[in-house]
Amino acid sequence: MIDTSTNISAARQNLRRLINIRYIALVGQGLTLFFFTQIYPLELPVATIAYLVLFFAAVTALTQWRSYFSKAISENEFFGHLLIDIIALTSVMYFSGGATNPFISYYLVPISIAAITLPAPMTWGVTAASLLAYSGLVFYHHPIAGLAPHLGHDGVNLDMSNLHVIGMWVNFALSAGLITYFVVGMANALRKQEAELTAQKEEQMQDEQLLAIATQAANAAHELGTPLNTMKLIIDNIKSSPLSEALNKDAGILDQQIDRCHKTLQNLVRAASIIEEHENPQLVSSYIDELLNNWQLIRPEINPHIEIDRNNPAITACFHPSVQQSLQNLLNNAADASPQQIEVNIRWNRQELQIQIRDHGTGITAEQAEKMGRPTPSNKPGGLGIGLFLSHSSLNRHGGQVKLANADGGGLLTSVLLPLRNVHSS
Repeated sequence: MIDTSTNISAARQNLRRLINIRYIALVGQGLTLFFFTQIYPLELPVATIAYLVLFFAAVTALTQWRSYFSKAISENEFFGHLLIDIIALTSVMYFSGGATNPFISYYLVPISIAAITLPAPMTWGVTAASLLAYSGLVFYHHPIAGLAPHLGHDGVNLDMSNLHVIGMWVNFALSAGLITYFVVGMANALRKQEAELTAQKEEQMQDEQLLAIATQAANAAHELGTPLNTMKLIIDNIKSSPLSEALNKDAGILDQQIDRCHKTLQNLVRAASIIEEHENPQLVSSYIDELLNNWQLIRPEINPHIEIDRNNPAITACFHPSVQQSLQNLLNNAADASPQQIEVNIRWNRQELQIQIRDHGTGITAEQAEKMGRPTPSNKPGGLGIGLFLSHSSLNRHGGQVKLANADGGGLLTSVLLPLRNVHSS
């Protein structure tokens, strides 16, 4: 499939740059071949070199065709393309004087490219391949009289023992090693700095999104306070009047729900407070019981299967107010997906709390997985949208992790890992 996307990956861009370098080298080889056959003739095997140049031109054209396919270009593939360049250069050099060819230092080009674009082990591999090819060309090549070492003063041909050739090899070996060592270090530092800048930019964008949502949440909490108080007064008046048993039960349920809304708004205001309140330690088991009871209170239609590990230690820990709401959002997502079939598995130790929530809904699409951690409102009620974004961001801020994966047999498995703070044995 041809890639028509305007968002080209770095690996694809690097391959296309390598192709451009190949074209420049091919043109240079063609001009050099013309010069040393028509203008300044040397005893070159013209036909053999011409066939090699044409063959590698065809390889370059195929590589360019490959660069427009949508299949990802891996580091291993790019490493292979650099090895092809070394093979091509070695083949041409073999028939044009070997190590005596003045263009022998072109081996530094693939080394430099590898040092900038590939991990250190692959770069050293390219360096070793280049050095091995250069060393072989010192001893094995098609000699060209015009490029051969000069004769000694006594008229004896010094051949490959010529100090100039040896010096060229030593210079190449040192240059290749230095380029690989220093450029790899600089490239790694640049990659690390770029990754840090990207992470900071994403965190800043996330903070801005959270601030916007928090502002709207504070406004909503203020506006909802008055109608809830009015509803509370009306329900109290209704409960004080003679009612049938069914109506009295309904009024009691409404009263509980209003109280729950009041408590949620109080938690929202407290969690969004600029000055963080002192967090009182509490039993982890009690915290979990409260979380599950509140969830089942506001979602009476659910039928969850809850399993809490009996080997969990009896410890106390501190929890930020926003954590409970984040966990409840994740539980609500599961309830929205399959209210009658939910499995919740909870365990903890002295370091962390682990919660696994399994629903039997439609699972998560690749697009939703890619957008996790960003506010993407869903068109479906209770879908993976702002609620998941807030839960993900809040738990991350407190050292937690949220992972989503499609479960075997259908549905979604939500895994939560939350470090426990200020833990004490009870």
